[in-house]
Amino acid sequence: MDLVPALEEPLKKVLGPPTAKVMAEHLGLHTVGDLLHHYPRRYEERGQLTHLADLPMDEHVTVVAMVADARLHSFASSKAPRGKGQRLEVTITDGSGRLQLVFFGNGVHKPHKDLLPGTRAMFAGKVSVFNRRLQLAHPAYELLRGDSEEAVETWAGALIPIYPATAKLESWKVGKAIQTVLPSAQEAVDPLPDTLREGRRLVALPEALLKIHRPHTKADIEDARSRLKWDEAFVLQVALARRRHADAQLPAVARKPKPDGLLTAFDARLPFTLTEGQQKVSKEIFDDLATEHPMHRLLQGEVGSGKTMVALRAMLAVVDAGGQAAMLAPTEVLAQQHHRSIVEMMGELAEGGMLGGADQATKVVLLTGSMGAAARRRALLDLVTAEAGIVIGTHALIEDKVQFHDLGLVVVDEQHRFGVEQRDALRGKGKQPPHLLVMTATPIPRTVAMTVFGDLETSVLDQLPAGRSPIASHVVPAADKPHFLSRAWERVREEVGNGHQAYVVCPRIGDEEDDPKKSGKKKSPEDEAEKRPPLAVLDVADQLSKGPLSGLQVEVLHGRMAPDDKDAVMRRFAAGETDVLVATTVIEVGVNVPNATAMVIMDADRFGVSQLHQLRGRVGRGSAPGLCLLVTEMPEAAAARQRLASVAATLDGFELSRIDLEQRREGDVLGQAQSGARTSLRMLAVIEDEEIIAEAREEAVTLVAADPELTGLPGLKTALDALLDEEREQFLEKG
Repeated sequence: MDLVPALEEPLKKVLGPPTAKVMAEHLGLHTVGDLLHHYPRRYEERGQLTHLADLPMDEHVTVVAMVADARLHSFASSKAPRGKGQRLEVTITDGSGRLQLVFFGNGVHKPHKDLLPGTRAMFAGKVSVFNRRLQLAHPAYELLRGDSEEAVETWAGALIPIYPATAKLESWKVGKAIQTVLPSAQEAVDPLPDTLREGRRLVALPEALLKIHRPHTKADIEDARSRLKWDEAFVLQVALARRRHADAQLPAVARKPKPDGLLTAFDARLPFTLTEGQQKVSKEIFDDLATEHPMHRLLQGEVGSGKTMVALRAMLAVVDAGGQAAMLAPTEVLAQQHHRSIVEMMGELAEGGMLGGADQATKVVLLTGSMGAAARRRALLDLVTAEAGIVIGTHALIEDKVQFHDLGLVVVDEQHRFGVEQRDALRGKGKQPPHLLVMTATPIPRTVAMTVFGDLETSVLDQLPAGRSPIASHVVPAADKPHFLSRAWERVREEVGNGHQAYVVCPRIGDEEDDPKKSGKKKSPEDEAEKRPPLAVLDVADQLSKGPLSGLQVEVLHGRMAPDDKDAVMRRFAAGETDVLVATTVIEVGVNVPNATAMVIMDADRFGVSQLHQLRGRVGRGSAPGLCLLVTEMPEAAAARQRLASVAATLDGFELSRIDLEQRREGDVLGQAQSGARTSLRMLAVIEDEEIIAEAREEAVTLVAADPELTGLPGLKTALDALLDEEREQFLEKG
């Protein structure tokens, strides 16, 4: 069925080309339907005034306030040497706080006439600070006198919707455009089945759209929000349920490990017992591998919880069953690290076809973009002849030249670093769809997993293996207490004195590309701040070697180094030849040096919560306790400083991921997983609306099981088509 014509009408036909162009460019809105689904961010009550004290700096805001006073100043300037320059200063108030508006030059005449004391209006502009006071320079405004017919017509009702807007398109202009298209809401086709809508007492879609844009009471807003949240949750869950249903129909080769094979021999070599969690998760994976449909499983677990061990045992089971396994890593450093540690763990079991190799042995090869031609040819030959049962590599594995004898399992490490096309290209190399195991060390709250990875079964490793040490984390406020930073370097020296090693992490590399003079980039206000420690790897390493860490062996590691150089640096660090490694986030995942016990993160406020948790997981990997110091120049009241305090306060990655999610928009979370497609979530908040998501998933699974083709639900099909634009359709097909 075609999409509803009224809602598919291009905005340029309805609003005219100039307005439609701005809406498309700045808000991504192209049709009447897009505009109707551009919901208000919040509502102002006609009788109430905005809280001016809470305005965010450097953001574009819309406020409702009253003019307290207005003064016109004349002054001389280069453009007006005879004192003809004019500046209008208007002070607006919310009854407690005040905000200054300023207008210059020819732009003063209209506001001077309009903005008289006592006038109420909406003002939109960017919040800045001048002379230590908040101000809006040249804001756009809309009077709320309510005496003109247009004002009464546009703002009928006591609640004024405030829309997500831009400098080019103020909230009230969006509101007026919506007023024009609102009658089309009557033609919106409802995606929810009648039984579901009636059973949950949700209002019909046309009514919800009218109430969200033109509410008369707060109850109207609640009704509309409840209904629109359900739409978003249900349509997304139906898309995922259909995807799961289709996958369940695909054929795959069942891979059952043979008794007394490679896996049994490997387990017998282990110098430790697997944790209960590792055993439970391994059983879930082996059960999936034994079925004739492709496994789609997400393995998530804390940094250091032993995910690689679980993945390796799954790969060995597949090799036992006559197949091959490929592990895809996001960086060469990580691919090399995985290859080294897997060969080490397997010992002679990784020496298939070689003298001294065990009977059940296989070959474990590495394939990366920077390998020499001869080594590459040898690795490719080992794969196509099945000499190699396991291959570990970067995106080089995806190239056309790479052929497998019988690819049975794909393990993707750090899922969010790979695009959909990359994963799909690798999965396409199997004779039949291979089984898929996706790993992430960034713990994901249950609801996010259901929303983002709803097509994957989830396994969680939440126990740390025995012998892992606790990590103490502290915020080091370098600006308030410079002596704390000096003490941090003393602590690093103490750790090295005790025979251990340390990491120092910086946000930038600091070579010519980072030099504003050479790159033409402007320095940010943060970089201009006085007395800030250098933030770049090369500068920090230089300063530490000459200063607080002189006499210690300091090396650098960053993404722009040649692969061989990176590998050599990591080998020296792993061998204990280097005392302190100054690095970028290239060490964020997978780097395993049990002797490293301390980490200092410079300008920690520039990293996200999950990233800090990942970085911190590089220390405390041996028997000695770990120490992580988060250095910041942010004042105590700043949100970024509070974020650091949260990280220092808990080692629970799931708790931190909730904090992270609450501080970021869900769009980031969904965007990451859904190949950057813009999020369909406008109303739904993943953490807040856990119950709705869980219930929507149940309803969706039941519906799709009974009617996978959704016959008789044209509204739902329409909504799915709108959700699954081309990019997202590919995402769901390829997974």
